Amino acid sequence: MQEIEITNPYDDTIVGTVPLATAKQVEEAFQTADALHSANRQGLPAHLRIGILKKAANIMRDRADDLAYTISAEGGKPLIDARVEVDRAVDSVDTCAAEIGHNTGTEIPMGLTPAGAGKVAFTTREPIGLVLAVSAFNHPLNLIVHQVAPAVAAGCPVIVKPAEDTPLSCLAFIEILQEAGLPDGWAQFIFCETALAQKMVTDPRVAFFSFIGSSNVGWTLRSLLAPGTRLALEHGGAAPVIIGASADSELLIPKIAKGGFYHSGQVCVSVQRVFALGGQAADLAFQLASVAERLVVGNAIDKTTECGPLIRKREVDRVATWVDEAVASGAKLIAGGKKISDSCYSPTVLLNPPADAQVSKKEIFGPVVCVYDSYDLDNAIQISNSLPFAFQASVFSNDFAEIMSAYHGLDASAVIINEHSAFRVDWMPFAGRRQSGYGIGGIPHTLEEMTQIKMGVLSTS
Repeated sequence: MQEIEITNPYDDTIVGTVPLATAKQVEEAFQTADALHSANRQGLPAHLRIGILKKAANIMRDRADDLAYTISAEGGKPLIDARVEVDRAVDSVDTCAAEIGHNTGTEIPMGLTPAGAGKVAFTTREPIGLVLAVSAFNHPLNLIVHQVAPAVAAGCPVIVKPAEDTPLSCLAFIEILQEAGLPDGWAQFIFCETALAQKMVTDPRVAFFSFIGSSNVGWTLRSLLAPGTRLALEHGGAAPVIIGASADSELLIPKIAKGGFYHSGQVCVSVQRVFALGGQAADLAFQLASVAERLVVGNAIDKTTECGPLIRKREVDRVATWVDEAVASGAKLIAGGKKISDSCYSPTVLLNPPADAQVSKKEIFGPVVCVYDSYDLDNAIQISNSLPFAFQASVFSNDFAEIMSAYHGLDASAVIINEHSAFRVDWMPFAGRRQSGYGIGGIPHTLEEMTQIKMGVLSTS
């Protein structure tokens, strides 16, 4: 069996290996999962699923330091943030166990017309079938948990293909589930080449396809799904943040800095476009720059690092090209704007990039925050909504009317008030609109999507 070396994106040191699956192994995995569902259409008993997930969460707590190190080493997320990711992942597994008891059916009222008289109807929820999960690199443990643990909770066999750069965290979680008592075949790890992964996605045995990653790939894969396959897509955006004239700059600057530079901006709802009302854009940009310039950039496994590397060196080159283009076309460079190394880009603040610059119209996915003067709220909302992406947004204001106008006007699945756009707790609905995604994420919502309703109608006379 061929082993693939996984490297630290900062300096390319080898941090582990994973087996590369063959077509034969993929087919065996599908046969196993399909047979499990065919023989167990109600899934494992609920009490067993609850016990397995609770035990898995406890194992993760015991191994939190090791899991955090793996996240940092393979994905470039600073240790301080990787530890938070582990805590969230543990909570997500616990939430899955708790939600099993809430994923229930209902009574359907009969007798509302003569046709229903003398009948009783009810629904139950049952596993949808084989779940295929394809994941992203930027939260290599918690994203896997969000895709795999709800499948386990729902009673579905699941096959997971992690991101090419970050498979070690995924493999660790699958092994933890098995150690916690999940029987063989119910959660399977597959690391394979792209062509084979696409073949997996199009397999008609897939009942539910969960994808987290780039919009180009996600929408293409959607078009290739077999008829009847349900799906959830989670892509990126170019998150807008509106700053009202009444906003508290002492409150918002550290929050915007966190939302923009967390994981070096490699987050699907990372702060990207900041629209400042009342002529305060320049002042806010310089305040943000003072934070950006103090951030420690380096190897994510070093305890002092606050911004790690980008996941691949070509991403550093891309971000540099976009920033250089923006500056050449009129943006004012307030902080950063340079490559620190082949793997790291400096936290960057741009003031008033042109509307047609790449940084203004596409997802940066790097440590770059753009601040714009906006002459009024309607203008800020209009520009915020002008891109084909819509995910989370935020507004900072102490004016209730302004807050509610932004809330109602912004095309976003969530508007976060007096907090950055990347805020999330793992049980809340989390979804992209338009080109940013399809379906609703968040533990309870994913669990519901991985089950399906069945109705029984009884005649009492």
